[in-house]
Amino acid sequence: MPDIPAATPRARVRVPLRFADGYRAEAELVTFHGLTDGQEHLALVLGDPGPVPLVRLHSECLTGDVFGSARCDCGPQLREAVERIAGRGGVLLYLRQEGRGIGLYNKLDAYALQDEGLDTYAANAALGLPEDARDYTAAAQMLAALGVTELDLLSNNPDKAGQLRALGIAVRDRVPTGVFPTAHNVHYLRTKVLQTQHTLPLTELTELTELTELTAG
Repeated sequence: MPDIPAATPRARVRVPLRFADGYRAEAELVTFHGLTDGQEHLALVLGDPGPVPLVRLHSECLTGDVFGSARCDCGPQLREAVERIAGRGGVLLYLRQEGRGIGLYNKLDAYALQDEGLDTYAANAALGLPEDARDYTAAAQMLAALGVTELDLLSNNPDKAGQLRALGIAVRDRVPTGVFPTAHNVHYLRTKVLQTQHTLPLTELTELTELTELTAG
C-alpha cells in the first residue's frame, strides 16, 4: 500500500435512518482521527459486511441530498446506495466534497454559468477551478481503518476505482448505480459520459437531451 498515514476510528454510534419514501435502515456511523485532508468525513456501516463488502464513495451534495435538487442525481443515488448496501452488507463513505471538491458557493456559481450554456466541467474551468478536484486518499484511509482491503465499488465513475486501486485498495468489481434522469439533469448526465467515461447509457441520455431541448424550445 502507498505510504499514507494510518487513520483510526474515533467514535461509533448507531443511527436509525428514515427516507422520504418511507424506507428505513439502521446504520453505524463511524468518525475518524488522522484523515489527511482534515475533513469530517463519515462512514456508514450498513447490514452485515462480509470479506468483500459493497462500498460507495458518495460525495456530499447539499442541494441534491438535502433539498432534492433535480439538477443532479445525487439524492436518488444516495437513497439507492443505502438500500443496496444494507441488503448485502457494506459501507457508504459520505465524503465532504461538495461540488466535486470545489465547495458549495463555487458549485452554485458554476450552476449560474451552466444556465448560460456551459456544461458542468466547462463551468468549473471558466471559474478557474478543476473539473474534478476530488482526492480519495481519506477514503482509502477510512476503509483501511475499518479493515476493508478488498471491495466491490458501487459507482459509475471509473476515477474512483482507479484512485482506490492506486492507494492500495483492491476493487474486485465496479457495480453500476441506477440512472435517475430528469428534465433538469439529463444534459449533466450525458456530459459525465462524454467527459469522464461514466458508465451510463449514452444513447438513451442523448435521446432524452434532444427531447428536452425540443420541449424547451
